[in-house]
This record gives sequence, structure tokens and C-alpha cells, in this order.
Amino acid sequence: MSAKPLSASAQRVQDALAAAGVAATIIEYDVPARTSVEAAAVLGCTVAQIAKSLVFRALSGTPVLVIASGANRVDERKVEAHVGEAIGKADAAFVRECTGYAIGGIPPLGHARPLTTLVDRDLLQFDVVYAAGGTPHAMFPLPPAELLRIAGGDAADVRQ
Repeated sequence: MSAKPLSASAQRVQDALAAAGVAATIIEYDVPARTSVEAAAVLGCTVAQIAKSLVFRALSGTPVLVIASGANRVDERKVEAHVGEAIGKADAAFVRECTGYAIGGIPPLGHARPLTTLVDRDLLQFDVVYAAGGTPHAMFPLPPAELLRIAGGDAADVRQ
């Protein structure tokens, strides 16, 4: 970890955190963490504490962000029940268009457009969870209650 400036994407997330009143500091690591297992290894935490951001595309075209515990697989039927319509996988172009970020670094806030958001209830059991900060190298810690607040979503059972 060095004192070099944040990348443009990570700085956008840091600015969004500050605007939301969150004191968390994004750290960009030398090693990328594109998966929850990689992130937990870099951070020295459990995989379950990783708040992974998955974007789906609802049948209507609405983007749906699911922030899930890194230890869980998302049950798409449960998500569909919450959002009231069928969902499918979103391709990389759709994800970037809706969030402003590439897959592997999607933060819980500061998106290009509003997203319907669900936060995995399993994340709420921890004192601290870790979210992506705009790039696969950037991550930050925060209490799960703050994650829920800044994501603007609903806590939901989304686990398979």
C-alpha cells in the first residue's frame, strides 16, 4: 500500500462515499481481487465478509444490483420475487453503462444511473464488510448498516 493517488474510478467512489457521509477510505492494492476468494485473501478476512456486487438485467431492461455475501450464490428466483419480474445475466457492456464501472470493481454507490438494489441479509451479521471501490484493485471496509444505507437497497434473502 502506497500513498499514490487513487485511480480515476476509485476516486469517483471515494468522492461518492464522502458525499454520503461515510468515513471509509478506499485502498488500491497491487494485487487484483476479481473474486470474493481473491478479495478475502488480499484483505485477510472471511469470504463471507466480501460484499460482492452482481448486476442483473430485468425483463423490462431495468438494472438490478444484488450485493451478496461472497460466500453465497444468488438465487435468481428469490431476486425475481423481490423485484416482481424475471431477471437474467447482464453483459459487460450493460453493466458498465448502468454502473459506470467494469465487472470486478462495481461499488455499492456512485452509479451512472439508479439501480434497483438488494443487499444480502447474511452480510448484516458482521461488524465490518468489504466492498469494491471502482476497480478490481480497490476495496474499502464499512459496517453493514452503512452498506445498506449507501446502496439505497432493501435487505433480502437472496442466498441459494
